[in-house]
This record gives sequence, structure tokens and C-alpha cells, in this order.
Amino acid sequence: MLEVMFGLEVRDEAKYAEYRARMTPILLAHGGSFVVDVRVAEVLKSPAPGGFDRLFTIRFPTVAAHDTFFENAEYLEVRREWFVPSVSRVVKLGRYEVLP
Repeated sequence: MLEVMFGLEVRDEAKYAEYRARMTPILLAHGGSFVVDVRVAEVLKSPAPGGFDRLFTIRFPTVAAHDTFFENAEYLEVRREWFVPSVSRVVKLGRYEVLP
């Protein structure tokens, strides 16, 4: 299994909530799921300038499922319409294999 960790700075909670509602069925259809989802109070250290206020991980059964999800036309449209205007910063914190 593959897991990816992201930090986000969300600037519009309502639009971001709509993005999550619309993208989750697409994610599930590709075998993906959210594993961790946290609102962050304070970032003490980050690999990128600036902070983030959301931290989450997404898990996929395979690398191919991950790639197919992030290239999916329906997902890209939802991302363009809802994610882009709601998030001001994205920090990819890691991509790693989950051991059984």
C-alpha cells in the first residue's frame, strides 16, 4: 500500500468542505481513503516556508491507483473548481509504502 501525507493552508473552509465532499467518492472509487485528517494548531517546523492548518494522509492500494486517481479527469475538474480557490498552500510531506 502507498500513503501520501500533505499539509494545507485552507483559506475558505466552506469551499474546501465542498471539495472534500465531491472528491471523496472519486477517491473511494480508486481504492483510496483518508487515514489521518487533522486541524493543526501550530506548526513548529516545516520543510516549506510558511505553515499549514490541515494535515492528512491518503492511502491507496497501489502506486498505479494513486497515479490514476490524481490523473482522473473528474477529479481534476473538482480540484480546479473547489480545491484551487479554497487552499492557499500545499506542502507534500511524504510518500511512503505502508507495511502490513
